[in-house]
Amino acid sequence: MTAQLVFLHGGIASGKLTTGRALSALTGLPLFHNHLVVDALLAVFPFGSPEFVRLREQFWLDTVAAAVGSGRSLVFTFAPEPTVPAGFPARVREVVEDAGGRVRFVELRVSPAVQETRLANADRSAFGKLTDVAVLRSLRESPVPAPPAEVVVDTDASPPEASARTIASALGLPLTS
Repeated sequence: MTAQLVFLHGGIASGKLTTGRALSALTGLPLFHNHLVVDALLAVFPFGSPEFVRLREQFWLDTVAAAVGSGRSLVFTFAPEPTVPAGFPARVREVVEDAGGRVRFVELRVSPAVQETRLANADRSAFGKLTDVAVLRSLRESPVPAPPAEVVVDTDASPPEASARTIASALGLPLTS
């Protein structure tokens, strides 16, 4: 079977990590959560600095290419935001396809009201994620384009486990549980 990258993307607090965890548990696919790289780099470089931006993208792309090149499918979470250089999803598609794999773009949507409520969740601060409503509102004023999605899930109405089942079914992913 062709290795696949399930590219979960959505706005801040749209449920990428929780849905990604549920999808990983359901399918057995490893979860490569974007904050794993972000957190490692923040130990050395300020967020958004040229070194941070360059290394973050390089690490994301190298990891995805290596996984797919070794025949390993995975789930990757991504939040389109201003410090990510334009065209990143296209570069992901290119490295995945060059390695013989396939990208499956999945968008998670959340309403502004629910998004703001979720900022207070304790797990957000545990990962150093955005928790400031004022910053969130300012980011909404300059939205960053997201890649077209094969599957769209409204996480206001769908808890993570149900969202994961919807995604797995729509993409034809084999289930382990």
